[in-house]
Amino acid sequence: MGDRSPNPGGESQRIASEAELRCWAADLGRQAVRSGTFVALYGPLGSGKSTLVRAACRSAGVEGPIPSPTFTLVNRYRLPDGGFVHHVDLYRIESEEEVWELGWQELLARSGPVFVEWADRAAALLPDDRWDIHLAFAESSDRRTISASARGDAPGLPA
Repeated sequence: MGDRSPNPGGESQRIASEAELRCWAADLGRQAVRSGTFVALYGPLGSGKSTLVRAACRSAGVEGPIPSPTFTLVNRYRLPDGGFVHHVDLYRIESEEEVWELGWQELLARSGPVFVEWADRAAALLPDDRWDIHLAFAESSDRRTISASARGDAPGLPA
């Protein structure tokens, strides 16, 4: 997928088109469901965070609409095996207290994957074991830079 360069510590960086981002996100979604991984997403508006989550959820078997939780803040999608994927959007959050009011403790205790957009708004509350994915605009409007790393005891990321 696009240009890719590995970094020390299991980190990788690549430049991808939106189609390549969706393809990688599909692999990410399947692996996140298998491992129940917490996924922290970072990046400016329009960088592809919601696109990534939709592709990840679709590949994991979520059917029906997968809207951005910009206004609901937390969406829960049922998986074919009866489990759930949680999708959180912290864009409108202004304090850590508001994060706790979303049921943050329950999200951290979940057995399925959790995708959190605007994770920087809850930086001090993120679990140690997670994937960090940073999306940014690349040299042209149809390309994104993806920087991804596994933190703590999180499993390795898909290639």
